[in-house]
Amino acid sequence: MAEILGLKALPPLSPRYNIAPSQLVACVRSNPETQGREFIELRWGLVPSWAKDPSIGHKLINARCETVAEKPSFRHALKQQRCLVLADGFYEWKREGKTKQPYYIRLKDGRPFVFAGLWERWEKQEPALKTCALITTGPNTLMEPIHNRMPVILPEQSYASWLNTGLQNTMYLSGLLEPYNPDEMEAYPVSSQVNNPRNDSPLCIRPIDL
Repeated sequence: MAEILGLKALPPLSPRYNIAPSQLVACVRSNPETQGREFIELRWGLVPSWAKDPSIGHKLINARCETVAEKPSFRHALKQQRCLVLADGFYEWKREGKTKQPYYIRLKDGRPFVFAGLWERWEKQEPALKTCALITTGPNTLMEPIHNRMPVILPEQSYASWLNTGLQNTMYLSGLLEPYNPDEMEAYPVSSQVNNPRNDSPLCIRPIDL
């Protein structure tokens, strides 16, 4: 995975099964000083550099691909502060009557992948707060019965462009934010224990029968 991401190595990462907003996520970005790729942990929930209060991050966990180039909260980061968010699966909730059934979505071969992300640095505290948001797009045919949005999963050939801070053409960048190939993905129902972020064990991703 480190080689695919253009890194010499990845630090030891503890398994996580239920990451929630405001928690740290594993990311790769271009270092703003050296322009080299680096591994970094960012807090999920983007806090723009101009924000008065970091609590705004609770509202900015996702950025819609259709408006990311226009929204004041995201447009600067889209041009200069993009990142890859490492994952091997994600959850989405399907409404069934009055309840919501969680599903776990991953690639069929189980390999890790990356989400398209944006990062920011908020310097009104010490140390500076480093945060991120995921970019979402419309659903592919696998996701459509479950939810009307899905996170953007970038194919390997897009990693270099996404991390290239010299590339600031928003039309080109927006063209990378497509639904992932549904033929390479699978989804299955899981226990409602994922609704509680304190539950963080392999049981969260165990398939259940409905």
